[in-house]
Amino acid sequence: MGADIKNASQPFLTNDQVKELIAKSQKGDAEARELLVNSNIRLVWSVVQRFINRGYEADDLFQIGCIGLLKAVDKFDLAYDVKFSTYAVPMIIGEIQRFLRDDGTVKVSRSLKETANKVRRAKDELYKTYGRAPTISEVAEAVGITPEEVVLAQEASRAPSSIHETVFENDGDPITLIDQIADEGVNRWFEKIALKDAISRLNEREQLIVYLRYYKDQTQSEVAERLGISQVQVSRLEKRILQTIRDQIEQ
Repeated sequence: MGADIKNASQPFLTNDQVKELIAKSQKGDAEARELLVNSNIRLVWSVVQRFINRGYEADDLFQIGCIGLLKAVDKFDLAYDVKFSTYAVPMIIGEIQRFLRDDGTVKVSRSLKETANKVRRAKDELYKTYGRAPTISEVAEAVGITPEEVVLAQEASRAPSSIHETVFENDGDPITLIDQIADEGVNRWFEKIALKDAISRLNEREQLIVYLRYYKDQTQSEVAERLGISQVQVSRLEKRILQTIRDQIEQ
């Protein structure tokens, strides 16, 4: 859809015509507003190109860019001695950057990002040494961390998938991630998203406790030994973590 819009013919407007349309739009003229958007589609796309390969569909970023364009229309001061496009570009960029920053994807701490970078470099070096992909244990030993921390770091650095991403093609008919979601049951899938998001908001130690207890099936005593604390402390921490996750999901 985005490519079709991008390549569609667009009306050419002079600077005076643009300002006239902005004045009408700011007074509530919907047709003037639509014409302004249509005449600035290529401008939005030119900004979107800067943010490609961030793990988002270009069409999604285009929609966000259009929001920035409309904000520019609403806030543009007609007394400004500048072209509208000069004013609009920073607004479009800011809207996309705000979306990328505030989107509900996993927020990763600086220390975890640094660990992820160390893991990536270690994997590259070990691949050169062994001539094959290294195991998680080999990477952990090279970096000086536990295998669990390697897994957490790799998951944290993984780019999110778009729900419109093609995951399979059957005789030229693409099946997207959202199609699979529908097959699995939308409610159950979104519950998983909510749970994953709630876990991502925990600190690194809390995430590790969840990982060891519920993904590795370790006992509280085993987790306590791993963390160097008592089993009672693990029990208290786990109870608090579970309550935090419930509160996050119910918001």
